[in-house]
Amino acid sequence: MTDLDFAPPAELGLCPERLQHMLDVLQSNVDRGRLPGAVVLVARRGKLALFESLGRQDPAAGTPMQRDAIFRIYSMTKPVVSVAVMMLMEQGKLLLSDPVAQHLPEFANQKVAVERDGQVILEDVARPATVQDLLRHTAGLTYEFLGAAAVQRQYAQHQLGSRERSNAEFSRDLAALPLMHQPGSVWEYSRATDVLGRLVEVISGQALGDYLRQNIFTPLGMHETAFAVDAADHHRIAEPFGHDPDGGVPMRVLDPRRPAAMESGGGGLLSTAMDYARFLQFMRNRGELQGARLLGPRTVDYMTADHLGGIPSTGDLLPPGHGFGLGFAVRMAAGISPVPGSVGSYFWGGIAGTTFFVDPAEDLYALLMIQAPNQRDYYRPLFRSLVYAALL
Repeated sequence: MTDLDFAPPAELGLCPERLQHMLDVLQSNVDRGRLPGAVVLVARRGKLALFESLGRQDPAAGTPMQRDAIFRIYSMTKPVVSVAVMMLMEQGKLLLSDPVAQHLPEFANQKVAVERDGQVILEDVARPATVQDLLRHTAGLTYEFLGAAAVQRQYAQHQLGSRERSNAEFSRDLAALPLMHQPGSVWEYSRATDVLGRLVEVISGQALGDYLRQNIFTPLGMHETAFAVDAADHHRIAEPFGHDPDGGVPMRVLDPRRPAAMESGGGGLLSTAMDYARFLQFMRNRGELQGARLLGPRTVDYMTADHLGGIPSTGDLLPPGHGFGLGFAVRMAAGISPVPGSVGSYFWGGIAGTTFFVDPAEDLYALLMIQAPNQRDYYRPLFRSLVYAALL
């Protein structure tokens, strides 16, 4: 497996001075003590235009950021696991229209919690959630940290965020709780991709980490991506500040130094910028990288199309002018959104600050790796705006 090739930015239609300005802006945030460090990667037409590190990898120890630093990518795990599910679909092992309970029987006979006059009433589902619902976050599930509704409080009471239970135990515990919404009625960001991780295990007969390594990471040359970091590489783990630079609260992030019982399909992976760039190049190539084809081109097009139609979304995670595909937010309009981008672009990020976007119309993708959880809502649009400013 060869590395991705470099080319001078100007040859790729990117302004070198404007890319340097982006680095200068990020460096000024490091100098002000607001960002520990970052690895930045911008690629166009299949070539790397920019791949730089800045700031500190471990602010407590003062070690400088390296380009091969290992980051907690949290929800950037979701697109990878979504690809795994689509590979199983292409092999004829599932249909997206399959009810989830067909493969995970614990999800049979689910109830929806409806709050009326301070009382919680359990109602039958109008239709069962499908595999497609899990992929597009319309299965009626939620996340405990997104609010304080009755179902979200139950998620918190049952500690669904714990990494101490296996994927099988997690799936059973989640399935025993009521749904937040009727399946198919609303887009709500949720633990759905954790359920998909268990689905992959049941259909493949392998642990999720083993399946991903054998079928995605090894073929794509993503040798630094896993659910835990080997002892020999602990010195490469990028760390956040000990305390939030804006609010002073201690920063809590997962410990990648010991394998967890749960291999979270929704947020458990560790990766490097170059490894994830290989995944993005594979997506940009519509299912293939350096001779390894994992998905058909039409399947990638299908994943990165909008699957919501008129289904409304909750919260503010989906920007205006965006829909959601199978593992990715998808841009539907050239305007409306407060960040630039082309129609058909797709993206996602992780709660510790990592973010990526792929713009097929411009043959462009870019990746920002940081560990700054409470600053993520600032750096994501800043990064996107500065990358587009460099596009000539």
